[in-house]
Amino acid sequence: MPSQELRSAVSAVVSRSYGRLIALLAAPTRDLAAAEDALSDALERALVKWADDGIPDNPEAWLLTVARNRLRDSYRSAAYRTSVELEDDVEAAEPAVVSDRRLELMFVCAHPAIDPGIRTPLMLQTVLGLEAVQIAGAFAIPTSTMAQRLVRAKRKIRDAGIPFVVPGADALPGRLNAVLEAVYGAFAIDWQGIAGITERDGLAAEALYLARTLVELMPSEPEVLGLAALIALSNARARARIRDGVLVPVGEQDVEAWDAELITDGEAWLARAHRVGRPGRFQFEASVQSVHCNRKASGRTDWAALETIYRALVATEPTLGSQVSLAIVAGERHGADAGLALLDIPGADRFQPTWAARAHLLRGAGRIAEAMEAYDKAIGLTVDAPMRRFLIAKRDGIHARPA
Repeated sequence: MPSQELRSAVSAVVSRSYGRLIALLAAPTRDLAAAEDALSDALERALVKWADDGIPDNPEAWLLTVARNRLRDSYRSAAYRTSVELEDDVEAAEPAVVSDRRLELMFVCAHPAIDPGIRTPLMLQTVLGLEAVQIAGAFAIPTSTMAQRLVRAKRKIRDAGIPFVVPGADALPGRLNAVLEAVYGAFAIDWQGIAGITERDGLAAEALYLARTLVELMPSEPEVLGLAALIALSNARARARIRDGVLVPVGEQDVEAWDAELITDGEAWLARAHRVGRPGRFQFEASVQSVHCNRKASGRTDWAALETIYRALVATEPTLGSQVSLAIVAGERHGADAGLALLDIPGADRFQPTWAARAHLLRGAGRIAEAMEAYDKAIGLTVDAPMRRFLIAKRDGIHARPA
């Protein structure tokens, strides 16, 4: 049986290189399902082979070679003999470096032939290696339904022969939004603890890497710059978000623990986006994070600026998250009742942040019994352990001191 150390090493390779390997394996035939099966088989072989021989110097290249050999065996079978054209790839024989073609894979998943509703989940699985159960939890749909949709989308890519290339300038803008949403989705799943996978902090780092790659590809696209800024400025505060297993709100975080280099990068990208003069959702969200990060220099939070930005964001993208955030900010500026008035949002009853915000504002308004009920509701809807501990502490301490 493989040791825990070996399993951890294999898991680290998967986390680091899953999307790269899938992109390389699937590109010749556009068969994502076959590529995933081949990589899964290679990973199983690695657990046996590496236990005897040790982990190779380039584990990604080892996995790529083994998986490609498995694919070639399949393609030479009777089922594939007349339907798949084999490609002799020199890189497969002795791959020194596993190239990164994830960006091409992301644009494949964003192709117009793929149903818009499955594009982001498809990218999360094929590029970042998330399981269907995790993606289903993030999108609040049954796992079986998500799995079926993913299978259909992969079959569509294969049958339609969608090429693994970054589209030309004329087609690029039409697919960009789906790609941005997928990168943001990876970041949000990690950052917010969606589907109970907060231990995969590598997702946020992957999202930042992919955002940087998009900036290199489209250096003048403001929403690309805005997304990179948003993720960088958010990740800059990562080390201060959790203390003793409990979530720390941004206003209470230790600014000395924030990453100054990431803040500098984020501010530079945001400034470049603003100079284009074409505002959008990700630029507004990055601006929110910029205001919070400015507390490191100024020592205070500019609530007036936050309200202005959130009102612009709600006007541009009236998501539940942006509306709840506006309510919190309005409560800070104009009193709890002003914030509560903004929380009457259709369809928000199953949205956990709504109840967390309501509890906070009710507590501020001195409506303690109602606040306790709202805390209970928020706790019941929370899957993120640090957030849950934070809410429990707030509820249990509601009589100990004023809000």
